[in-house]
Amino acid sequence: MLKADLHVHTRFSKDSTSSIERIIQHCLGIGIDCLAITDHDTIEGALEMKHRAPFTIIVSEEILTTQGEIIGYFLNEIVPPSLSPEETVKHIKDQGGLVCIPHPVDRFRPHSRLKPSALQRILPDIDIIEVYNSRTYMSKDTDRSLQLANKNGLIRSAGSDAHIVEEIGRTYIELPEFENAEQFLDSLRQGKIHGQKTSTLIHFYNITNRIRKLADRIISSV
Repeated sequence: MLKADLHVHTRFSKDSTSSIERIIQHCLGIGIDCLAITDHDTIEGALEMKHRAPFTIIVSEEILTTQGEIIGYFLNEIVPPSLSPEETVKHIKDQGGLVCIPHPVDRFRPHSRLKPSALQRILPDIDIIEVYNSRTYMSKDTDRSLQLANKNGLIRSAGSDAHIVEEIGRTYIELPEFENAEQFLDSLRQGKIHGQKTSTLIHFYNITNRIRKLADRIISSV
């Protein structure tokens, strides 16, 4: 059995400073042996992690569409941001990837969660609904995510949504090993979710990371 955190960010996301080296060492220390690296609008970190990590890595991307975020799992190339949800889904499916909707009803993410109307339009092409996210703080929102998955017969996923190393593994799924996207779906159906909420104070780290990265870009351009 694997212990998989299926929503993790690295320094390749604009709001994270987590290095590949520290992520690997942290996972080895806590027994997490499968990660989906879901950096914002890039797969660069996921590809580097897949090359270096001594455990299972799913190359993924959290893509900002015109109507909110969609995760693509099992990608071979980047899906460009700022496309419609329908175009984004097509880019994911054309490369054999899986479509996951992260934090679908999180009331504190009005700009990043996928709009309900868009979710309904692409519903036939959705493979997975994220039903537990460590950064979704309201239990009612978590319950509604689970209800959404159950109502539509969708496979359930979960992850920490880690933007700093210490968050990784706060939520994980125990599931059987897999070799490809199709086997991954079968494994998720058998998965058992272990979830813990992340402190709301973590958002101050996000703000600090954004400011630090912006400052670094300004200094490097001078």
